[in-house]
Amino acid sequence: MANERKTESIVRSHFEQFKDIVHIEEQLSDNPIISKLLKTASKKAGGIGKPEFLITFAGNSDLIIVVECKAEITKHESKTKDKFSEYAVDGALLYASYISKEFDVLAIGISGQTNQELKVSHFLQLKNERKAVPIFGNKLLTGNDYLDGYLQSPEKFRQDYNTLLEFTKKLNDTLHSYKILESQRSLLISCILIALENKAFKTSYHLFGATSEKDTPEERKKKIENAPKELANYLVDTVSNELKNANIKGEKLENLDIQFGFIRTDTSLSTKKDVLKNLIKDIDENINSFIKTHKYFDVLGQLYIEFLRYANSDKGLGIVLTPPHITELFAELAQVNPNSVVYDNCTGTGGFLISAMKKMIADASGNQAKIREIKNNQLFGTEYQAHIFALTVSNMYIHQDGKTNIINGNCFDEEIMQEIKNKNPTVGFLNPPYKGDKKKDIDELEFVLNNLECLVDGGTCIAIVPMERALATKGKVYELKKKLLEHHTLEAVLSLPDELFTTSKASSVTCAMIFTAHRKHSATKKTYFGYYKDDGFEKRKNTRIDAKGKWKEWKDKWVKYYNDYNRKEEAGFSINKIVTADDDWSVENYLETDYSKLTKEYFITSVRNYLSFCIKEGYLDLYNNFISSISEKDIKLESENWNYFKLSNDCLFEIKKGKRLTQADMEAGETYFIGSSDSNNGLTGKVGQDAIFKGNTITVNYDGSVAEAYYQPFEYWALDSVNVFYPKFELNPFIALFITTIIRLEKYRFNYGRKWGLERMKESVIKLPTKDGKPDFEFMEKYIKSIRISK
Repeated sequence: MANERKTESIVRSHFEQFKDIVHIEEQLSDNPIISKLLKTASKKAGGIGKPEFLITFAGNSDLIIVVECKAEITKHESKTKDKFSEYAVDGALLYASYISKEFDVLAIGISGQTNQELKVSHFLQLKNERKAVPIFGNKLLTGNDYLDGYLQSPEKFRQDYNTLLEFTKKLNDTLHSYKILESQRSLLISCILIALENKAFKTSYHLFGATSEKDTPEERKKKIENAPKELANYLVDTVSNELKNANIKGEKLENLDIQFGFIRTDTSLSTKKDVLKNLIKDIDENINSFIKTHKYFDVLGQLYIEFLRYANSDKGLGIVLTPPHITELFAELAQVNPNSVVYDNCTGTGGFLISAMKKMIADASGNQAKIREIKNNQLFGTEYQAHIFALTVSNMYIHQDGKTNIINGNCFDEEIMQEIKNKNPTVGFLNPPYKGDKKKDIDELEFVLNNLECLVDGGTCIAIVPMERALATKGKVYELKKKLLEHHTLEAVLSLPDELFTTSKASSVTCAMIFTAHRKHSATKKTYFGYYKDDGFEKRKNTRIDAKGKWKEWKDKWVKYYNDYNRKEEAGFSINKIVTADDDWSVENYLETDYSKLTKEYFITSVRNYLSFCIKEGYLDLYNNFISSISEKDIKLESENWNYFKLSNDCLFEIKKGKRLTQADMEAGETYFIGSSDSNNGLTGKVGQDAIFKGNTITVNYDGSVAEAYYQPFEYWALDSVNVFYPKFELNPFIALFITTIIRLEKYRFNYGRKWGLERMKESVIKLPTKDGKPDFEFMEKYIKSIRISK
C-alpha cells in the first residue's frame, strides 16, 4: 500500500495543476448523488465504494472522472476486467458502472511508481450506457484536454445528437400545438439562433414582460400584454440588423425579411404570454448549446427534415436533404483541403458546405488567417427556393461567424454561373431536387452538368442521384450520360444505402457519381464502382442513427478504397471497369458475388424455412420424407472449385413470367397464390382460379422482396412480380433448396431502382458445383441431405 501512495501522489500532483477548473476528492464525495451511487460499489462487494480520486469540473456537471491506482504495472489491467480489487483498470471500470447511472464517467486506471514507467488507460462510459469504450491515449492529459476530448468524442456526439432528436420531436409537438406551420418551424428556429448570436439580445430577451414594484397595476398589465408583440418585433429586427452586418443587402435582405416576417404577426408568438420567450429559452439551452459544442453540423437541416416529415410537403418539392454523415463522407472522398473552393448549386440547408468547412478548418491546423479566408471566400452556394434560402443563410451565418456567400436564384442563370466561375471553385457537391413531374422537371443529370460547368479544369464533382439515372441506356437520360462523358471523366459510381432518405417522403434508392471536370472520359479509363450500402446506421422511430458506433469504421474503409492509388478492389464490395454511356453504371451489375462467405448456415436456413412451410400447410408426408433422407455424412462446399452458369442455359432453367391477378378478380378457392413475399415459401394466399404453373419448380421474386427464391412442390398461380423456373434437369426438393440458397446470394444486386426483371434474370449467372463442365446435381442433393437438422 505504501508503494501505491507514490502512484496516488503522481496523480494528485498532476490534477492539482488544474484546480481552477477541477475539484478533486479522494475516496469519498461531498456530492450526495455520487455518495449514494457508491454506497454498494465496494470492490469486494457489499460495502461502500471508495475510489482513489473523484474529479469534477466547475464548468460541466455532467462529467465525473474516477481514478484507480496500483503501484505495480503488472496489476494494471486483467484480461477479463473483473478483478476489481487487484487491478487498476478493473476497479475504475467497476466504479464507472455505478456512477454512470446518473453521470457521464471517464474511468482512468493508472499503475507505476514513477512518471517514466506510468501506465495509463482511459475509458468513457456515458450515462445509462452499458459499456465503457476506450478513449484518449496512454498519458495523463490537462483538465481542458479531458473536457474537450469528452465533449468532442464520437460517443458524446451520438448521445447529444440522440438527445437533440428527442428534443426536436417535443419541440415539433409544441409548435404544432401553437398552430405554427411545418414549413415555418425551421425558419422560426433559425431566426432565434441568429438572434442569439447577438449578445444584447441573448442577455435581454427574458426581460420582456418584466415588471417592477414601482409599476402601477395598469402599467404592469400593459407591459405583460405588450411583451409578446414587442419581443417578436425585437427578434426579427435583431436578425435583420445581424444580416446587414453580414453584408446581406438589397433584394436578398428584403427576401429574408419576408421569410421571417410571419413571426411579427403569428397569433401564438406575438400575442400569447411567454410563448416566444419560452421557445427562445428552450432553443438556447438545447439547440444552441449543441451547435456550440458540436461545430459545423447541419442542425437546421436535421430540424427541417424532422418537421417536414409530418407534413408530406417535401415530396411535392422534391426536397431530399442529405444526412450529415454522407456530407462528411463526400468531403473526404473529394479530398477537400484548406485551399479548396467549394460550390453547391443545389444548396438546400447547406449541409455539404458545412461539412466541407469543417474539414477545411480542421486541416488548417489553427491558422486563423486561413480560417477567415475559408469562411469568407471559399464556400459558395445557390438555392432557388426562398424559404430554403433563408435556412441556408441562417446555417452559414451561424457557422461562418456572421458571413455567407449564398445566392438566392436559379443555378442555370448565366449571370449566376459566371459569378460562380469567377470564384474558381475546385470542388462541387450537389443533391439535386428529384423529379416529381417526369415531363416538366429538370433532370438530375442536368444539375450535375451545371455544377461541372462551373468548376475549374480538373475539379472534382460528387453528386447524389437516383439509381435509375445510372441504369438508363436510352432516352433523354442516356443522352445526358453521353454528354457527361464527352466533356468530363466518370471517376466512380457508389451505390448508397437503400434507406438513406428514410426520413423523407420523397425517399429514393440512390448512388453517388464522382466526376473530374472538363476532361473527356477516355475509352481506356477504368471507373471505380463501390457497394457502399452498409453504413452501420439503424432505423429507430423513423430516424436512422449510428446506434452501435459502426459508421467511422465503414467510412474509413470507403474513403481508403476510393482514394487508394489503384482504387482497391474486393469481391462483393468494389471493382474497376471500363464503361460507356451504353452501360449500366451500377456496381451491382459488375460485382462478383463473394462465395467465400457461403457457409452451411445459409443452407440450414433454407431447409428450416421449407420444412416449416410443409408443417404449417399440413404436408407431414413431405416433411417426413425429407427428414428420413438426411444422412450423417459431412460434406465440404469448396466453392472455389465451382463454375458459373447462366440461369437460363440448356442445362438449368427455362424462365417464365408470372401473371397479374388483381384483388378484385380473385376468387375464393384452394389454388396456391405465390406473391412477392419473403416468408412462408412465397405463399400469400389461396384463390379459386386454376393453377397456371406446375409443381416441382422454383419461384424467384423480381420486385418487392427481390431475389427471394422458393421450391414449389405443388401447382400454383404466380403473380407477375414473380418469375418461374422450369428445370431442364430432374429436379427434387434437395437440389432445389441448394439452388434457391445460391440464388438468394444475388439479392444485394437488386432494389427498387434496379429490379431483377425477366430479361435481366435470364442473363444472370450463379456459381454451382461442377462435374465434367456441367452442374453437379448429385453433389447438391448429397450436400442438402448431409445437413443435420433437429425435428
